[in-house]
Amino acid sequence: MIDAQTKMQFLYALRSKGVTDARVLTAMEVVDRAAFVKGIFADRAYEDMPLPISCGQTISQPSVVGIMTQALDVQPRHKVLEVGTGSGYQAAILAQLARRVYTVDRYRRLVKEAQTIFDAQKISNITAFTADGSHGLQEQAPFDRILLTAAAEDPPGPLLAQLRLGGIMVLPVGQSDAVQSLIRVTRTDNGFEYEELRHVRFVPLLEGIGQD
Repeated sequence: MIDAQTKMQFLYALRSKGVTDARVLTAMEVVDRAAFVKGIFADRAYEDMPLPISCGQTISQPSVVGIMTQALDVQPRHKVLEVGTGSGYQAAILAQLARRVYTVDRYRRLVKEAQTIFDAQKISNITAFTADGSHGLQEQAPFDRILLTAAAEDPPGPLLAQLRLGGIMVLPVGQSDAVQSLIRVTRTDNGFEYEELRHVRFVPLLEGIGQD
């Protein structure tokens, strides 16, 4: 478990990077990031940096997780879709804020490892699937909120279609890993409104199911 001083430094670092929403900070205080980081990187779990995980993927740096979660504005009765389960850390944060979280990843190994952690942490309101996230999860649509943790060239049409009226989607967009922007998309009566939040760097959103 994290000691009090490390936790205080962790929360201070989040605030200094712009994570100010009290509910998001509480969620990030409750969820132990170290549970989602393995091996030689475990002792760096509370540093504000991305770290390697299985299948050539990464666990995002905490401040980016916080900023994305804050931008999503998740409320207690919301149903949320996350595309890109990865380590499971972001889904665990969302699970503290939402009624139900559906998370999908193209790598079976990542979904299995994340599910093991969810079970160990007794997080019961997450449903994890192995699937092509670019197609969303039509059978559970519409969603109040959608979060992508991989960069697309443009917001995927199937995901926009699965967003409830008034719903919000947060995702990185960009044609290369060098130039990406985090954007927030809101579905309105007249279509979609787009807001650019900041520059980010994420792995690309890939179609299909991975081999690992």
